[in-house]
Amino acid sequence: MYSRSARWAVGVTQKKVDVHDLEVGMFVSDLDRPWHETPFPIQGFYIRNEQEIRTLCSYCRWVKVDIAESRTQAKADSVIESPFSQQRKRKDQAVLQLPPLQIKNPVDYPPLTTLKRELKASGKLLGEAEAALHKVAEQVRQGETPQVDVLAPVVAAMTASVVRNPDALLWLIRVREHDSHTYRQSMAAAVWALLCGRHLGLEDGLLKQLGMGAMLAHVGKAELPQDLLRREHRLEPDELVMFRSYVNRGVERLAESKASKAVISIVQYHRERHNGSGFPQGVKGDRIPMLAKIVGLVDYYQSLIEPREGEVPMTPAQAVAHLYELRNIEFQSDLVERFIQSIGVYPTGTLVELSDGCRGVVVSHSPARRLWPRVMVMTDQHQQPLKSARVINLAAYNAERAQDDLLSIRGCLPFGTAGLEPDQYDVTGASSSRWSLRRLVGG
Repeated sequence: MYSRSARWAVGVTQKKVDVHDLEVGMFVSDLDRPWHETPFPIQGFYIRNEQEIRTLCSYCRWVKVDIAESRTQAKADSVIESPFSQQRKRKDQAVLQLPPLQIKNPVDYPPLTTLKRELKASGKLLGEAEAALHKVAEQVRQGETPQVDVLAPVVAAMTASVVRNPDALLWLIRVREHDSHTYRQSMAAAVWALLCGRHLGLEDGLLKQLGMGAMLAHVGKAELPQDLLRREHRLEPDELVMFRSYVNRGVERLAESKASKAVISIVQYHRERHNGSGFPQGVKGDRIPMLAKIVGLVDYYQSLIEPREGEVPMTPAQAVAHLYELRNIEFQSDLVERFIQSIGVYPTGTLVELSDGCRGVVVSHSPARRLWPRVMVMTDQHQQPLKSARVINLAAYNAERAQDDLLSIRGCLPFGTAGLEPDQYDVTGASSSRWSLRRLVGG
C-alpha cells in the first residue's frame, strides 16, 4: 500500500537580510517590492552567483531568506542536505542554451467552472484512469498486445477537466490514496503535464497526446521484476541496464498496439535530458520532441515530491528550487520557468503551516504572487481541527497590510499530519455548504 503517513517536511522561518549581506547559496523567499517588478521569473530562488546578488542590490534594499528548521538536527540533515547535495554534484554538467520555446497559435484557456463544480463533474475520473491503466499494464505483463484505446476516453475527459478548471484534478490526485507507486506516478505526471500544456496554450489535440503519453510513459516497467522497481535508485550496474530497458520495452509494446506516433515519441524520449545526459539514446536539445520534454520534466518533479516509500521526499518548494537549478542542464530553461508558473511554488493540494500557526491545504495559487496562494485553513493556532474550514486568499489578505502583519506560509507539512484531512472539508470555505470531497465524488 502506498503510504503517505510516514512523511514529514521541514519547516522554514524567514529572516530579513540587507541585500549587501547576501551570499551565494541563500534561498530568497520574498522581496521588499512586488516580484513582477523585478527580472526574477519565479518567487523564491537560490542565489547561484554574484551577478544575481548584484541584480538584487539594484532592485531591493532588503529581502527575506528562508532558514530551515526541523524537529531534530538529524532529520534536518536527512531532508535538506541529501536532496540538495545532488544539486551541487550536477553543477559541473554540460549546460546547453537554446532559443525559447515557440508555441504555434497558442490557445488561451480561461477557467470555465468553479472548483466545486468541477470536482463534482470529474470526481471519479482518476479511478477510471487507474482501472484503464491497470488493464493496459496487465496486458503487457502477460505478454499480450496492450489495448491502449481504453485510455483514450479517460484522457480526453481529463484534458477537458483541466481546460475547464486547472485545480480540480490536481486536488484529487494529491489527496487521493493509491495502491501502486507506478500508477500514481503515471496519473500524477499526466495531470502535471496537462496543467503545463494548458499554461503553454497547446491546442486540444496536443493536450490529449500529451496526457496519453504521460500516462503510458512507464508502461514498459510492467515487464520488469517488482523488486527491481522498488530499488530503482539503488541498483547495481547490470540491474541499471535492465531498469533502463523499460523505455524501449514500452516503445515496442505501444508500436504493437498501433498507438499514435506522437504518443510513442513521448514514451521514447521522456528520459532523455536537455544536455544529453539522459537515456536510452543520449540525445539532447532540440532533438527531444517538445511533448517528451514536458513529460520528462513533470515526471521528474513528481518523483521528487513523492518518491518511492523509504526515500526522502522534497517539499514542493524544495522541488521547484531544485528544478530551477537544473535549467539548461537537464531541462530547458524556459520550460522549467513556465512549468513553475503553471503550478506555483505551493501547488494545489499541498499541506502547509501558516506564519500564525494555523494549518491547512493550498486550494489554488495566485500567478502574480506564487508564495501567497489560497489556503483552506483546517486547524487553529494550536493545531485543533476546525468544525468548518475557511479559505484565505493570502495575496488579497496581505495586499494592504504592513510587512510585520503579513500572513505567509511557514513551511510544508507531510500528508497524514494529524487534523489535516482535506477531503472532509468544503474546499470553497463556505460555512453554509456542508459537503465533503468523499460525499461529493461518491468515495
